[in-house]
Amino acid sequence: MKLLFIPGAGASSKEWAFQTAYFADSEGVILPGHLDGELCKSVGEYTEWLKSYIQRQKYQDVVIVGHSFGGAIALLYALRHREDLKAIILVGSGARLRVRPDILDMVRGMIGNAEAWKTYVESVPALKNPGMEAARQDMLKIGPTVLLSDFLCCDSFDIMDKVQDIKVPTLIINGSEDIMTPVKYAGYLIDKIAGAKLEVIDGGTHDVYIEKPGEVNRAIEKFLETLS
Repeated sequence: MKLLFIPGAGASSKEWAFQTAYFADSEGVILPGHLDGELCKSVGEYTEWLKSYIQRQKYQDVVIVGHSFGGAIALLYALRHREDLKAIILVGSGARLRVRPDILDMVRGMIGNAEAWKTYVESVPALKNPGMEAARQDMLKIGPTVLLSDFLCCDSFDIMDKVQDIKVPTLIINGSEDIMTPVKYAGYLIDKIAGAKLEVIDGGTHDVYIEKPGEVNRAIEKFLETLS
């Protein structure tokens, strides 16, 4: 199996460092525009880019692991191209990912203000983890324009009326204290995706895969064993 880890909005693939170091034959995917290249304009465009990337690399038995925005890409990929997939794993994600207008306005206000962006990045609790220094440096370079674009992609993402058509093995991981994509989002997915499994990590927030990597990795590992 080939594990592909897709980052969340405005994030670096290096935020998956605790997972890519643990799982053999895994890769943190660098999305277009997240440092280099042109941004895509929707979750659908990122999904089709990922399809072409998988084809170019000739990967087989792919398991897409996506956090939040990355989970939206995984979900849409499972709807459009399930023939490529062994499974999907969703970390802090949902079938709809609306973003509060005040958050969008806050990010808009940081565009062109390097000091405000630096203060914001340095305030993200998960990025204060010593193992996240490379990810923090990447996010500083990625910048608020990319974060805003990704948030707008999230805001327009809604497959609540289609998610029941997903027919690949699915694991959903949520932090019990996640307020951005609360456990009720995971509950909706569990109700709609046949055979989906849910793992709630006690005390975890939206960045549970960074905060509690051991528990998250064990949940992923246990799920992968069921696919063998």
